[in-house]
Amino acid sequence: MASNSFGTFFKIITWGESHGKAIGVVIDGCPAGLEINESEINEALALRAPGRNPYTSPRAEPDRAEILSGVFEGKTTGTPICMMIPNKDAQTDAYEPIKEILRPGHANFTYLEKYGVFDYRGGGRASARETACRVAAGAIAKKFLRLYGIDLVAFIKQIGQVKASEENTNIATLRELTHASPIFCPDATAEKEMMELINQAKDHGDSLGGIVEFIATSVPAGIGDPVYEKLEANLSKAMMGLPASKGFELGTGFAAAMMQGSTHNDRFIVEENVLMTSTNHAGGTLGGISTGMPLIGRVAFKPTSSIKHAQESVTTSGTVTTFQLPTGSRHDPCVAIRAVPVVEAMTALVLADAILLNRCARL
Repeated sequence: MASNSFGTFFKIITWGESHGKAIGVVIDGCPAGLEINESEINEALALRAPGRNPYTSPRAEPDRAEILSGVFEGKTTGTPICMMIPNKDAQTDAYEPIKEILRPGHANFTYLEKYGVFDYRGGGRASARETACRVAAGAIAKKFLRLYGIDLVAFIKQIGQVKASEENTNIATLRELTHASPIFCPDATAEKEMMELINQAKDHGDSLGGIVEFIATSVPAGIGDPVYEKLEANLSKAMMGLPASKGFELGTGFAAAMMQGSTHNDRFIVEENVLMTSTNHAGGTLGGISTGMPLIGRVAFKPTSSIKHAQESVTTSGTVTTFQLPTGSRHDPCVAIRAVPVVEAMTALVLADAILLNRCARL
């Protein structure tokens, strides 16, 4: 398995499995001199950690990262930054009775077909547990982006059929409202409906899908490299590489297919001596390069595959059987909720990499 890295200049390599001793990440290419400490990283990890409330998995992982290298006296040295996050609450025995069954919606079949071996304990390398590594790396990327005045936030836009409306465009307020919500939804009215919907799904042993939106402001114009390193292309790769992600769009996205050019085109205007566009249907890019307008996108996540319903399946030897989660299994009723800090982290990683790449653009 050779595809465990992401990025070109600000590059991460993650390692570890869901029920192994630990997971971790190595960041290669972070410039020297960036102030960083473990508490900042652990604050970011706490947002993604399971067991926070009834709307996430009850797995009790403290998710405390330890910096092993690349930071000296509170500053990055320019050498690889290695961080480790111990797995403290793995319950491996729960997966023993189902290790020979192909789990509907899970990757054990495809991993077995490709590699001939699969760590069935909690999904192994295919588990969303790995995304904690991305959040840890994203915390450092966000600190780097602040040097350029770039700010970003992600939040729940939709769960099931319930959509949130964020009227406040101030990113600091949006972040405050998002982090105050147990499901990362800044719209209090929609939040209540979403939580009721999640509780109903849990009562029926089922799960829900959702949409996470991200917004990045003060992204300078000119970031992103055509033709194969376009900003939205790398954002798409970042988001579609997340477990359970099924769709990505930027700006108006798929709704643009129902529009006409006369309404979709963003007119250029000048306000207070600043060149901008009157609308932002493009979502902050043109030709794969940032326009200086807010970068806005969304990621769709499927319903959690692990549900309490009995499901027809087959064993690895092809015998027809019924798959049933073992008693006491711990899973998120809606994976989109804990994907919020992960989407934010991946946005930061893409932007950090793009900024470093942009230094090579011209003399």
